[in-house]
Amino acid sequence: MYKSEKVVNLRELRQSCANCALNQLCLPASIGGEDLQRLDHLVQQRRPLERGELLYREGDGNPSLFVVRSGSLKSYVTLPEGDVQILGFHIAGELVGLDGLAGNGNQCTTEALERSSMCEVPLDTLSEMAGQVPGLQRQLFRVMGREFGREFDHPVMMGRKQAMSRLAIFLRSLSDRRRGVGQDPHELQLSMSRQDLANYLGLVIETISRLFSRMQTLGVLKVDRRIVRILDPVGLATLAEKPDDDKG
Repeated sequence: MYKSEKVVNLRELRQSCANCALNQLCLPASIGGEDLQRLDHLVQQRRPLERGELLYREGDGNPSLFVVRSGSLKSYVTLPEGDVQILGFHIAGELVGLDGLAGNGNQCTTEALERSSMCEVPLDTLSEMAGQVPGLQRQLFRVMGREFGREFDHPVMMGRKQAMSRLAIFLRSLSDRRRGVGQDPHELQLSMSRQDLANYLGLVIETISRLFSRMQTLGVLKVDRRIVRILDPVGLATLAEKPDDDKG
């Protein structure tokens, strides 16, 4: 893991991070003055990661909480037989590193899918400060609750038998996440490979390609390589919610 470099002045980030999880975590309305100065020294900006570089490895000690400022990442675990299981993808404006809250180091490996930058908040220092600043503690619980809630999307998807429903649930969730951080919810840039997406959804890559073609034929999506434009949000929701016993 690379050392942190530059301390970020949070006051200078108010505009650039207005729609970012950093705003929700570090700039709650009830924090100001001396407490805000303490936060200034807590949040650090890491050097950008290039595609394929690791943010942290499974088992790393001294975990931190990260806010993705640009780019995207994937998290995965290595199974006993050596295979990799992808657990999730992280986009700009979201938190990464909650797996380190268990207290036994990081529980997974997180890798950049493209050139990505992030801010770092050491968990031990954040926990100590949150206990001293009620406003920060409330915001921390709120943001963590939202992130944990998002992780339920994966078991919901894996519980669906229809491959079309799994992909539709993923795309709808990604659209909602982009809306939540102030980005266009109808234009999705899939920085992950089709193989990574297939792994995450428990499908094979040929099925992923066939499903995208089918959704495009139905007029739900327009697919241009890694750019997916949602043309019919209602149609996408219908596919996501289709019962498993519906063969139509």
